[in-house]
Amino acid sequence: MGKWYDGLVRPLLFRCDAEHAHELGVQAMEWLARLAPLRLALERRMSTHLQAVRPVEAFGLRFPNAVGLAAGFDKDARAWPAAAALGFGHVEVGTVTALAQPGNPRPRAFRYPAEGAVINRMGFNNGGSEAMAARLARQPLGAARRIPLGVNLGKSKVTPIEEATADYLASFHRLADFADYVVLNVSSPNTPNLRQLQDESRLRELLAAVTAANRARAARPGGRHVPVLLKIAPDLTWAQIDAVLAVIAEHQLDGVIATNTTLARPGFFAGVNEAGGLSGLPLRARSTEIIRYIARATHGRLPIIGVGGIDGADAAAEKLDAGAVLVQIYTGMIFRGPFLAAEVARGVSARQLF
Repeated sequence: MGKWYDGLVRPLLFRCDAEHAHELGVQAMEWLARLAPLRLALERRMSTHLQAVRPVEAFGLRFPNAVGLAAGFDKDARAWPAAAALGFGHVEVGTVTALAQPGNPRPRAFRYPAEGAVINRMGFNNGGSEAMAARLARQPLGAARRIPLGVNLGKSKVTPIEEATADYLASFHRLADFADYVVLNVSSPNTPNLRQLQDESRLRELLAAVTAANRARAARPGGRHVPVLLKIAPDLTWAQIDAVLAVIAEHQLDGVIATNTTLARPGFFAGVNEAGGLSGLPLRARSTEIIRYIARATHGRLPIIGVGGIDGADAAAEKLDAGAVLVQIYTGMIFRGPFLAAEVARGVSARQLF
């Protein structure tokens, strides 16, 4: 499958600009989701391919394997029902905001194949949380899902930072019933002032409000607790990470995702004049370093989803060994193809047998 992608599909996609290629990928996956006979046939084949892979238990959910599709690919929850057919053990849709928004001006995504990296400044382009809720209501729910679904929430660009909590709550109330877990994304570098929500006082306000809303949901008849995770930036200092972890513990969040894209420009990228978040191989070491730090600081009690620079089983195993319980890929899939998740899941599982 990898040779097929490398030899035919990737050269065709790379003739397009990065965002157009992304749109074609989402459309193809959405098409697969709608073609039930083909999707089910691929799911059966994938189940056989991954039958030796161990499932993972995390924040009260069961994941058929440790490898998920990161937020940013399926922004509007159009294509995710096909993810299991490609070998993913979970998928995270979004980032979605309370208000529909177009994102930043194009071009806003740039590939660097030799470096295995992407710079993007998409700016949370999406159709809004109300539209996503309506779409998810028509898609598989609960036990009908093959894999867990995470919903990644961000702040609308036009919302002042002082009103961010209400903005997140609007999306949470609309989408929590459809999510297996929810992520509060306070770390994208492409929405002005968003990363200020990682500051201790603002983060405390946000987490207090969301966890209170979550408790109220769980207390109502037929209600349930939806796991809530926080996605953090790789550019935080150790002192800032300590402060974030203290607030997470105070409000008993269910987990953390480490990490988002970086504003750093290491090596080759020191000479690249493109604004936005850098993802892919240049992020691998830093995200693993942060995972290891969090795991040690929390004595392994806080579940971590590791993201950043995963292009194969070695990179995934590195993050799992550092303390992550799950991993997610996106940029690696751009360069390695849609079946990378299955390859990584098998590779990681084979290592765990020894």
